[in-house]
Amino acid sequence: MSDLRVALVPGDGIGVEVLAEAVKALTAVADAAGKAIRMTPFDWGAERYLKTGVTLPPDAISRLAQDFDAILLGAMGDPRVPDNKHAADILLGMRFKLDLYVNYRPIRLLHERLCPLKGARRQDVDFAVLRENTEGLYVMMGGHFKRDTPDEVATEIDLNTRRGVERIIRHAFELARRTGRTRVVMADKSNVLIHAHELWQRVFRLVAAEYPGIEARHLFVDNLCLQLIRDPSQFQVIVTSNMFGDIVTDLAAGLEGGLGMAASANLHPGRVGLFEPVHGSSPPLAGKNVANPMGAIRSAALLLEQLGWPAEAERVEQAVGWAVEQQVTTADIGGRLGTREVGDAIAERLRQGA
Repeated sequence: MSDLRVALVPGDGIGVEVLAEAVKALTAVADAAGKAIRMTPFDWGAERYLKTGVTLPPDAISRLAQDFDAILLGAMGDPRVPDNKHAADILLGMRFKLDLYVNYRPIRLLHERLCPLKGARRQDVDFAVLRENTEGLYVMMGGHFKRDTPDEVATEIDLNTRRGVERIIRHAFELARRTGRTRVVMADKSNVLIHAHELWQRVFRLVAAEYPGIEARHLFVDNLCLQLIRDPSQFQVIVTSNMFGDIVTDLAAGLEGGLGMAASANLHPGRVGLFEPVHGSSPPLAGKNVANPMGAIRSAALLLEQLGWPAEAERVEQAVGWAVEQQVTTADIGGRLGTREVGDAIAERLRQGA
């Protein structure tokens, strides 16, 4: 693929700032390779919602599916919208309506000083977490009974389908096989969630039997969190449910330097994907030129990798690694530069073909 079509959704808060630096990196790496990326911005976010009452326009999903190869998102969330309706409608709307059932979060340590674990080496923190992305507790099914009374009852439904569970588990084993990994861990809480996560247990065993060369291991999610801190080198691919994946990947991001370093992709193979840094919109930091853009830039690298530009993706990752090595970074990982200055340095490195 020689010409990529990317929809840009800066969103809210620091999302606007970090996405601008990801765009610089994409432009620089494409120019250096003599290729083209056509980027189209969309103003979906709190500002538009507060002015118009519109979150996603009626034709948004069909336009994204038909006219673009990928979506690059900054972040969603604004205190002026207390219930974050716009963020749920836009982010979860894109994930659910585009059926992006894979949330792929690679965890890769770029320098030992970024890891809070004593004695951890770069090779010790190099694994992928696959989070089921369209089911679980995030489908917002449930309700209130006797609301605002002393007898109020609130329910939230944890939705798990055989189809949804099987396809994310199978994706985990396929990722392991495709990338030469030999270990897959599935994490659940089936000792307590005896119906929904018993389904995960059965399906995991059935799918694992189809991949005899890959070690299949189960851990309860609380034990997984412990083991990630005790010895992250034992993990290669982790697959889990929507909520547990959300929590586990924030912990895992801490192993590579914090949320500012963490990238993610929302995928359905063969369809348009959504790429975003793991961090939120962080309103207190917005407009101060202090946010770490590396998670957004690494998300752009994932975009390139998934769309068939592996050499350019690796160059972006290497440029971020160079910036970390040279301490061309923001304060959260020990540097003294601002968001724009870090983005400029990485883009210049890419323009030089380094």
